[in-house]
Amino acid sequence: MENKRAEPGGFTRRTLLERMAAMGGTAMLLAGMDALGFGIGSAQAEPPRLTGQPAKRRVLVLGGGEAGLVSALELGRAGYDVTLIEARAFPGGRAQTARRGFQLTELGGTPQTCQFDEGLYINHGPWRIPYHHRSTLHYTRSLGVPLELFNNDNDASYLYFEKGHGPLAGRPVRKGEIAADLGGYTSEILAKLTRQGALDQQLSADDRERFVAYLVSSGYLSPKDLRYSGTEGRGFDVLPGAGTDPGPGRASTPYRLTDLLQAGSWQALHSVTLWDQQRTMFQPVNGMEQIPKAMARAIPPRVIRYSTEVQRIRQSPDAVMVDVLGPGGQRETLTADWCVCTIPLSVLKTIDSDFSPAFKTAMAQAAYAPVGKIGLQMKRRFWEEDHMIYGGHVYTDNPDIMSIALPSTGWQGRKGVLLGYYNFMANAAKISAKSPAERAAFAVEFGQKIFPEYRDSFESSFSVAWHRVKYNLGGWAMWSDEARATAYPVLCQPDRRIWLAGEHMSYIGGWQAGAIESAWQQIAQLHARAMKG
Repeated sequence: MENKRAEPGGFTRRTLLERMAAMGGTAMLLAGMDALGFGIGSAQAEPPRLTGQPAKRRVLVLGGGEAGLVSALELGRAGYDVTLIEARAFPGGRAQTARRGFQLTELGGTPQTCQFDEGLYINHGPWRIPYHHRSTLHYTRSLGVPLELFNNDNDASYLYFEKGHGPLAGRPVRKGEIAADLGGYTSEILAKLTRQGALDQQLSADDRERFVAYLVSSGYLSPKDLRYSGTEGRGFDVLPGAGTDPGPGRASTPYRLTDLLQAGSWQALHSVTLWDQQRTMFQPVNGMEQIPKAMARAIPPRVIRYSTEVQRIRQSPDAVMVDVLGPGGQRETLTADWCVCTIPLSVLKTIDSDFSPAFKTAMAQAAYAPVGKIGLQMKRRFWEEDHMIYGGHVYTDNPDIMSIALPSTGWQGRKGVLLGYYNFMANAAKISAKSPAERAAFAVEFGQKIFPEYRDSFESSFSVAWHRVKYNLGGWAMWSDEARATAYPVLCQPDRRIWLAGEHMSYIGGWQAGAIESAWQQIAQLHARAMKG
């Protein structure tokens, strides 16, 4: 699940990085990432080499999300005797895929059983992989999980902003049209100002002409008068076709700059500047659950104990003792030399443990984001057939919806599942108070404003409010700047014989890569400690 919201506590790292990118481009962005501890070079591409055989090598891994699976897999390969405890009946944690028969009951909620047609699904947890998440791609490659492209940015899709003003507010407008027009008008203004001497102090005469040449090319300006009057790249009023009539194929007419600015939809154009939001990303064929399933298959049989809940955690000078509740209510105490705990801090804080006071205080500093998603099965792929939109997102200014995402799989099929909303924080909490049926009705009502075919095409839904899921209690961890500086480093070190791992123990919060790389880091520390005896 991908972290898309800012952390609480004022001026955040993400906000600062966005402003750096806006002011100084990629160079300043990368420099800022290094300065704030996001250094690109720190990302790992392969698991650590755990050489040597320690005398004490019994390890308990708590939690069967990807951090736990990676820990069990790599420690097992290094010769450790591993037992993995997972409360659910399946691996993956939040890396889930809802398909026909998948069941979920939120805390205090109505049981849901996914009714999508066979072959259709929604990734209601993480759903895309950037190319630079090399740790995630290491496992898709090494474990043979086939990938396909995820269309994360589509100029043919719509922007729908209701809170603005003017003729473009409250109507769906192609993203490519807005991007072309704003880029064109901006280039026109800059080119004319440059020719008028506005950059004489900053650039030499030759560089000014090079800059103007770039603006002409980038903004599709007329070389004669530096005017933007549209470009065929934004689309046509009448699509080109066969025949001898030259009328069809006329390039579409640009919107007025004042209309674009007043509508407010230009606010959505910055998304692709973020490092974790590439234009084209990856997704596993047949659902995100294929990654944890492949990890689980690579782990020897009987290592993973499903449907087993952690009840109590204790440590002695020589061992870790964990009380668990297994299938059928069977209680048992498991003992090991070491432990890797990947349970989300939101849940771990509720478990009876003897962590040190400093450790418990640090754990309490992490907040977890309320996050909601809904998948809507449509009986007809109207977004492709009627609107020529293949993948991508419809961005809105309604915080209860945020975005609608169109599937990047099953092209030109008969049916499809789209993401009806992806909401966060207070808005996610508000929508999660609705029943699953009410959530679907809300999502369909809003989508009808953009696509006239929405209501008639809707067949079934599946929704999740991650803050109401028992073994997650939130979409991802959020650290304030103060907590990141003071509490987070405490948790990066072990509490006696227990190491923490998960997306919450990384600077890649909300992403699978964060979970994987935190596991790599912590098992390397554990192994170094074990080798010392």
